Amino acid sequence: MNLSNLGARFKGRFQRSLSTLSFPRPFRMRNQTPFISFTFDDFPCSAFRTGGAILKNARLRGTFYTSFGLMGKEAPTGRIFSLDDLRGAVAEGHEIGCHTYAHYDSWRTAPGVFEESIIENQRALAGLAPGVAFKTFSYPISWPRPRTKRRAGRRFACCRCGGQTFNSNVIDLNSLKAFFLEKSRNDATRVKSLIDQNIQSQGWLILATHDIAEKPTPYGCTPSFFEEIVAYSAASGARILPVIEAWQAICDSSAQVG
Repeated sequence: MNLSNLGARFKGRFQRSLSTLSFPRPFRMRNQTPFISFTFDDFPCSAFRTGGAILKNARLRGTFYTSFGLMGKEAPTGRIFSLDDLRGAVAEGHEIGCHTYAHYDSWRTAPGVFEESIIENQRALAGLAPGVAFKTFSYPISWPRPRTKRRAGRRFACCRCGGQTFNSNVIDLNSLKAFFLEKSRNDATRVKSLIDQNIQSQGWLILATHDIAEKPTPYGCTPSFFEEIVAYSAASGARILPVIEAWQAICDSSAQVG
């Protein structure tokens, strides 16, 4: 490994550690049932048209994290959603989550600018889908700066990062963990093992990806892989809900126990 790669890895670990430790909003899970949520960042057309269809066939719903500044454009994750896709997702009961208007990098963007992009995204949603509101958030691209994390946490029920694991015991509502499927898209066994671990821990596994296509971008996975993971999740015994509904169910069950 050359020095530049080593430096990049050290920098990434530092950012992740600082972000994780800063401004947490802890919550102790006391639910007796495990949960799984399927999420799509950027909301590419294929995420709804193909991924959404797979979920619908399984009678499930997910969360689409949306940046309205990307709507209708080509992005590294493919063609981004259209107005018809947005309306279709809402009509089918999927959650529409916030991903900032401009898809800003969560670490490189100044906290004030980042928060303004959240507000702009909320305005766009209100104009295009009256009556629909963002309740949860996904940080774009990287782990958030500490003050960005604090600002976002004040605006949403919960905010999602990465981490490649599930949530259990005491969780940080300003930085929920997620597992990106594309990082194991050639190894369904690894994902299934994590689903099993989540069941045993009565945790909350948030599965994330971007496009769903026969020839996916580096940030997505194939329909057959996604369908296999959906089927295994459905048979696992976990409750499968959009992020906001899973959080509400966890909160309710934890309150009953507590």
